[in-house]
Amino acid sequence: MTDQELVQRAIDMEERAYAPYSHFPVGAALLCEDGTVFTGCNVENAAYGSSICAERTALVKAVSEGRRTDFAALAVAGRGEDYCWPCGACRQMLYEFAPRLRILAVRGDGAWQEVELSQLLLHGFGPEQLGEKE
Repeated sequence: MTDQELVQRAIDMEERAYAPYSHFPVGAALLCEDGTVFTGCNVENAAYGSSICAERTALVKAVSEGRRTDFAALAVAGRGEDYCWPCGACRQMLYEFAPRLRILAVRGDGAWQEVELSQLLLHGFGPEQLGEKE
C-alpha cells in the first residue's frame, strides 16, 4: 500500500467520526507490515474524558485482533489547516507497541508530513523501561 492510499483511508474515515462537541472529525489508518490496515475515527462523548481518538480506535482494533508488533505506519487526517498530529495520549499508546512507527499527519487539503513516532514522543516511556522488552 502506498502512503497516498493510506492517507486516503484515513481521510475516508473522517466521515464516520462522531464529533458533536469539537466539530473536528478525525480519521486514522494503521498499516501493518503485511499490508493489513486497521481504521478508526474519533468518537466523542458528553463526558469528555470518555471520548476516544481515531488513532487509539485503530490501535485498539488492531490489538483486539491479535496484532502487537508489526505496525509500519499510521496516517491521521483532520479537516483543519494545520497537520493533524496525534495527541499526547495517542502518542503514548502507540509508543507501547511501535516506537519507530512512521506517522503521516494529514491536513484538510490532503497534504501530509511524515515523522517517526519517537521524534514526537522524545524519551518515551515504554515496556523497556519496565524491563519487559530487550
